[in-house]
Amino acid sequence: MLIALGLVLVLSVGSALIYVRSTPFGAFPSGDRLARIEQSPHWHDGEFIVPQPLWIDGWNATIGSFSGSDTSSPSQALDIVPTDTRLFDVPPATGLRVTWFGHSSSLIEIDGSRVLVDPFWGEQSGPSSLLGIKPFYRPPAALSEIGPVDVVLISHDHWDHLDQPTISAMAQWRDTTFVVPLGIGAHLERWGITADRIRELDWWQNATVGSTRFTSTPARHNSGRNPLHSNEALWSGWALQGPQHRVWYSGDTGYFQDLKQIGERLGPFDVTLISSGQYDPAWPDNHLGPELAVEANALVGGKLMIPVHWGLFDLAPHSWTEPVERVRAEARCRTQDYLALVPGAPTEPTAEAVAAQRQWWPELPWRRAGEALINPTVEGDPDQRVDIKPCALGGP
Repeated sequence: MLIALGLVLVLSVGSALIYVRSTPFGAFPSGDRLARIEQSPHWHDGEFIVPQPLWIDGWNATIGSFSGSDTSSPSQALDIVPTDTRLFDVPPATGLRVTWFGHSSSLIEIDGSRVLVDPFWGEQSGPSSLLGIKPFYRPPAALSEIGPVDVVLISHDHWDHLDQPTISAMAQWRDTTFVVPLGIGAHLERWGITADRIRELDWWQNATVGSTRFTSTPARHNSGRNPLHSNEALWSGWALQGPQHRVWYSGDTGYFQDLKQIGERLGPFDVTLISSGQYDPAWPDNHLGPELAVEANALVGGKLMIPVHWGLFDLAPHSWTEPVERVRAEARCRTQDYLALVPGAPTEPTAEAVAAQRQWWPELPWRRAGEALINPTVEGDPDQRVDIKPCALGGP
């Protein structure tokens, strides 16, 4: 009996080890890529180190995963209008246009460059239909219909930001450059992207493609596709600097002190796309949450904030509309401009667009900031918290 159980265990572990080395999981860097990584000041003992540790209340995080909001996903199909892709044939009059496809997947058109950010056109966030989370709706536009893309920009390698089927579909995009954090190039090469089209950067390094400069900015987060080993690739935000406009994308991040430095070194920004959803008080360091997203916009010098990282996946125990409701409440309380984009609608972020924005999501119950405060730690110590108080504790 014991021999049989041991054999089953060995076979199970062996199968798991084989599975996590299958195509969707990507590849570990080697050769010149690994040599570059080993020169990074953020690399220690075989992994990238989070400068400010992430604290998780394991017990309450586990309880929350089983007792989350009963509105964490839509109760019925959403009426998402297909993108009028003919609009992409005409460059934006202002030189700047953003199309948000849900979560963090966005197309940024900036001063003649077309940049696809954390693109997600897959069937699920995860390696398979059994081990993945389905999106609330299909992309409003087919990947083949959005027009030529100059740069694909990746923030980190978590499944909801780096989708293997989407990347593999881009293998024939010969005129597209992939700008990514250190460690992600190995994933891309395994999925068919040739090395000459990949630019891997450490924090504060930059690459220029066409007329746009891309600078990797620090973030308080982590990475990992392989459940047996995390932080094998770096994670970052991105500053996009064109001849006329500047845009900052936060990537996934919790609150950290260097946000102000990003603004001082690379801002101010005409538009920011800031991660605002998928949060919980039990893990306050992994993501900003709505109120700290608004604070981050102020720290980096953002003139107009677009909330992202919400509205497509059920990844946290809150109502799926809560992030945008709380961003709206906080931004109004602090008199900051924000723009909640309609999925798939190409939008030039002008004052007119801000005034004309409409609520496309349904009215659902949601917790105010005072009911579920995201209070990040200092250096991962739960007894020391960042002293930032939301303006809209009670909502609108």
